[in-house]
Amino acid sequence: MPIVTPITKLLGIRVPIVQGGMQWVGVPKLAAAVSEAGGLGILTALTQPSPAALRTAIRETKRLTSKPFGVNITLLPSINPPDYEGYARTAVEEGVRIFETAGNNPGPLIKYFKSSGCIVLHKCTTIRHAKSAEKLGVDFLSIDGFECAGHPGEDDIGGLVLLARAAQELKVPYIASGGIADARGFAAALALGASGVNMGTRFMCTVESPIHQNIKDKIVASTERDTVHIFRTLHNTARVFKNKISMEVVKIESKPGGAKFDEVKDLVSGARGRKVYELGDPDYGVWSAGVVIGLINDIPTCEELIKGMEKGAEDVIDGLSKMVVEKAKL
Repeated sequence: MPIVTPITKLLGIRVPIVQGGMQWVGVPKLAAAVSEAGGLGILTALTQPSPAALRTAIRETKRLTSKPFGVNITLLPSINPPDYEGYARTAVEEGVRIFETAGNNPGPLIKYFKSSGCIVLHKCTTIRHAKSAEKLGVDFLSIDGFECAGHPGEDDIGGLVLLARAAQELKVPYIASGGIADARGFAAALALGASGVNMGTRFMCTVESPIHQNIKDKIVASTERDTVHIFRTLHNTARVFKNKISMEVVKIESKPGGAKFDEVKDLVSGARGRKVYELGDPDYGVWSAGVVIGLINDIPTCEELIKGMEKGAEDVIDGLSKMVVEKAKL
């Protein structure tokens, strides 16, 4: 029996599993594999150097799958911001109708997408931000708990509480993000009121993921204690893999008064992070990883992963239902 939720109906997918947008990782090969397996694959717009390159990536993804996929656009603080409008317009022109947005001030993007007849998912780490996104007209939300890779916000609220609060407060459907890698996490998210799950780190460690095999092997060999937060003193917290570079950043930040970004910018540059995935050296730069690495012990295909989680979650739900027994009559 398939797991049917508001998300599967809205997106036209078989399994309510979304591959979150990830810099340098959300490329056509991975996104198409996720969609082909029954989930929702996501292309990361800013992984492409220009809107024109994104157009090419979208067309490549369409050649690989006829199933729904989306595009992620993350709004980042920057002195010279990317051409967000150009990326958005290009994706819409190419027929993309599902978008994942993240970051600050998504209002103009959301308005544009909705006026173009698109479905919008917005990522949030707090309930107050989720409610603001609701008012902007998003179709569903990704609620990211403290366990997640990348930016978990500054409130440090774990997924268990955050998802339950979402059930109390939100009117639109939401998916759970952070700390999910297996059938138990999938089923738990549904029990907490989510209509599906979003996974990033877990999809990094699949056959179709574009990152170097050494990094996949490193993820498998790691435990839930092998991530660390950086940028805490800069109030832009990020969870990354614990390596020589990230621990050097933590050391610099730990001095009295914290650190200025200029003191760490060379260590944390995106170019160095990209080289990690290309060269396979886990200590070359900082790279995102969630505590969920402690649950990852294999490198399956996307189809094996999604089908396994689907069947496993069905078994968990069936097992839970058997705990409810009719009271014996006296």
